[in-house]
Amino acid sequence: MFTHNETIPLETHGRIQAIDITERVSKAIEESGVRNGLACVFTASSTSAIVTNEFEPGLMEEDIPKALDRLFPSSIEYGHQRRWHDGNGHSHVRAAFLGPSLTLPIIDGRAALGTWQQIVFLELDNKPRHREVVVQIVGDGPDRRLQ
Repeated sequence: MFTHNETIPLETHGRIQAIDITERVSKAIEESGVRNGLACVFTASSTSAIVTNEFEPGLMEEDIPKALDRLFPSSIEYGHQRRWHDGNGHSHVRAAFLGPSLTLPIIDGRAALGTWQQIVFLELDNKPRHREVVVQIVGDGPDRRLQ
């Protein structure tokens, strides 16, 4: 079994921000040379998430932020806020429900995504952040035909 690791650095502006990282993950898969295996995309953060969906402005800039605000409003009291006074209790709860990672099958050297699926990093914190998304690819080893 072969393992390949890459890190995708991101700068965010805070609040709910969606960033399409599909091309960067696809490039990491291509550069790994793995033909068949798995790619794990992980955000090492407790106030961000990795999801897959259609990266479309109506959905990412309007529908998802509104849904998150209905489910986990920033305007209510959170125990995290009472303890730390940093205003991001809602960000932690949102991230816990959405999850920090996504595992994708790699088939014939490509992520097995549907026609309208992209890999999306969601910033959920209330302030700008430097983020690092870890991409770990495991599989059958580099494709020697490409060398």
